[in-house]
Amino acid sequence: MIHKRFFYPLTLGLSLVPALCLVILTSPKTYALPGQATEEVEAWIKSHPTLLPNPGERFFIQKSDTAAQRFTFQASVLAPGKAGFVGQRNTIRNERIAMYDAINGMSFNRLQESLRIIYGLDIYQDFERAQVIYDYPNQSAINSARLAKTPIREALQGELRLGDRYGYWMEVAQPKNGKAYTGQMLVFLKTDLDKLEAELRNR
Repeated sequence: MIHKRFFYPLTLGLSLVPALCLVILTSPKTYALPGQATEEVEAWIKSHPTLLPNPGERFFIQKSDTAAQRFTFQASVLAPGKAGFVGQRNTIRNERIAMYDAINGMSFNRLQESLRIIYGLDIYQDFERAQVIYDYPNQSAINSARLAKTPIREALQGELRLGDRYGYWMEVAQPKNGKAYTGQMLVFLKTDLDKLEAELRNR
């Protein structure tokens, strides 16, 4: 049985204000973020009351109580997007939250609440104030996906933001008819923004 705190990110929006307060109040007072050493991030992950890695898990955390609800957290030394040259192998460049919820569905709001729970108010406010650099899909992308008969690409909705401290990318797969079940949120170094934006615009 997974620690009960795990399900707060998965069940956001279901009137769990007391539960959310409990998680925030018991969260670590320090945060490990992109730009920090792998050792610092690993120590933060181990002590985080929501992430709670299993034995053997270091930078990739998986949680699943049922097949219908899954949560993963990954810290990486790679730039977000397509894999490329690895610079400093001892520095984290992006951290990714990914969720699948076939029961309650997925939304931008739930991804944002997960960001707040895991990283705290400072990072959440940086995200809130961040400038939207690119959002999708536009009508041209929708028409292109329909012509190519790629409904998965047509379903992707995302937003790329640039804050004072970090870059942020969130994405959900929202079908034309039906509920979105999957979503992801990335926190990454601002220096990697141009690379990710170019890839998103051209994929």
